[in-house]
Amino acid sequence: MFGSTSKGAHSYAKVGLETSVVAASPHKLIVMLYDGALVAVLSAQMHMKSGNIPEKGKAISKAIQIIDNGLRASLDKEVGGQIAEGLDALYEYMSARLLTANLKNDPAILEEIQGLLTELRDTWNAIGTAPAAMPGADLTSSRMPNLASA
Repeated sequence: MFGSTSKGAHSYAKVGLETSVVAASPHKLIVMLYDGALVAVLSAQMHMKSGNIPEKGKAISKAIQIIDNGLRASLDKEVGGQIAEGLDALYEYMSARLLTANLKNDPAILEEIQGLLTELRDTWNAIGTAPAAMPGADLTSSRMPNLASA
């Protein structure tokens, strides 16, 4: 009569996410992108193990989209210099490996990418708790992608 509880919960969660994005600092947005990519990779692992090929493909595609259109797109190579260039190359590598994992149905590659994303997220979190950042150390632009479509 009033729709499913699942649909309502999904809508509520989406509003919560959108509110979090609007209120988040650029640093927190990067953490949210890492978290989103990790969730997508974990979902892909689960679907790969269960043999659900269509959902595995969707999850891997979502992870690639977050990495390419979120993390990579937010890099400011002019300000970030060699560090930003290195991150760009690493993000490109991760996207290519995810594509290979999808094509070859290789769970070891998903584990590799999960490890890289976890390490990057943990490092980014540690940077956020550092007392004072060095001038010019902001590696991301203030323009962030629309996460609602990710």
